[in-house]
Amino acid sequence: MSRSVLAAFAALAVSAATRSQDRPPNVVVIFVDDMGYADIGPFGGEVPTPNLDRMAKEGMRFTDFSVATAVCSASRAALLTGCYHRRLGISGAFGPRAKVGLNPDETTLAELCKQKGYATACFGKWHLGHHPKFLPLQHGFDEYFGLPYSNDMWPLHPAYAHLPTEAERRKRGYPPLPLIEGNEVIDSEVTGEEQKMLTTWYTEHAVEFIERNRERPFLCYVPHSMVHVPLFVSDKFAGKSGKGLFFDVVMEVDWSVGQILDALDRCHLADDTLVIFTSDNGPWLSYGDHAGSAGVYREGKGTMWEGGIREPTIMRWPGRIPAGAICHEFASTIDIVPTVAKLIGAKLPAHKIDGCDISPLMFGVDGAKSPHEFFLCYYGAGQLQAIRDPRWKLHFPHRYRTLAGRPGGRGGTPAPYSQAETGLELYDLENDPGETHDVAAQHPEIVARLTKAAEKARSDLGDKLRRRPGAGVRPVGRLQPGDAVLTW
Repeated sequence: MSRSVLAAFAALAVSAATRSQDRPPNVVVIFVDDMGYADIGPFGGEVPTPNLDRMAKEGMRFTDFSVATAVCSASRAALLTGCYHRRLGISGAFGPRAKVGLNPDETTLAELCKQKGYATACFGKWHLGHHPKFLPLQHGFDEYFGLPYSNDMWPLHPAYAHLPTEAERRKRGYPPLPLIEGNEVIDSEVTGEEQKMLTTWYTEHAVEFIERNRERPFLCYVPHSMVHVPLFVSDKFAGKSGKGLFFDVVMEVDWSVGQILDALDRCHLADDTLVIFTSDNGPWLSYGDHAGSAGVYREGKGTMWEGGIREPTIMRWPGRIPAGAICHEFASTIDIVPTVAKLIGAKLPAHKIDGCDISPLMFGVDGAKSPHEFFLCYYGAGQLQAIRDPRWKLHFPHRYRTLAGRPGGRGGTPAPYSQAETGLELYDLENDPGETHDVAAQHPEIVARLTKAAEKARSDLGDKLRRRPGAGVRPVGRLQPGDAVLTW
């Protein structure tokens, strides 16, 4: 090999090393919908997920990673702002007729990244308001392609298939489901055949965005519509699992992860990119064979038991996050915003956020502990249903939905939930992660400590179980007279 060729190779190597050291990291956040803790290979899943297995082998699994709440819009708001959703005035899931959304005054992960010149994109389910003032382009994203809310907010939901005519199914109240690009509706009525392509389309957009922005730092947020019901899968994965539609869909989500990792490899960006994989809440158990599994954890979506809020989470950043590592310390989706801000040198908003920097956990620093003294578990209409510290979790008396040991539905039709009620109950998550043994009577001092912390939290964020307002709750975004309205 000639000296000139060797010199050229050396120059390329120096240039790549300099770029890697000088540029802030790219960030890819893959946010699955309704995935249970035990649905993927690295956490005990039933079907092959080779790309997530690879991600775990090359990165870190978090075994005690929680969302702020177990329902769509509120969980997404917490992820993108680093705040408890109650601080943002958001509970539940926004529907097609909602006139509210994420307040434009809130600061999102995308807006933090824009401080540092990042290209930003969201490809998937948004669910933080569908009118223009609430859409991703007004919250720091340069590009958006996807559904404005859940794919079951759709007049052709399979749960209505028993009704004799399409006209009767449409009377259930949902308008046609739109597909949006930027701020415009590009398809006014998504069909079942198009739903089959959602995972593929989101993935293709993400891969193209990565390739197009290889020379500048970027944030790519991929909030998948799946594995939320109604389940749809492309022809390339239909029947592939041999275990049913739900598992076919899991395999396609895994394929999507692989496509993104491969794109980073092709663009020589793997060592420059933090990739985070997690979910917005646990499995929607009433759907039975169309729902996933929370494994040993109790209950699922819509509850503050661990099955509803503990998520299968993997983070990969070669050379920074130790390969094949496991973190057993508690962390949450609300920690992603402050952690990324620290990594890229962005300034956090002046208003209060609730997340913490978890980079010491990510990087495997010896002795690193959870930065959370306490974590508040809210759900639904502003109720503080539980509070935990890194080991102990205290449930306050509240009602919750359960199948009470009955099987879920089949073929896309849900089984009905029952209502149950819990008392003041304490669980040792270190030794009883399934929350099966109430030990409140044995540890009154821990009950007292967590109760005191909860009372302080109520003053800040309120609690409708106790009819308490919160001084630290900020207003949700609202549609005002004269605001543009999305029509289709």
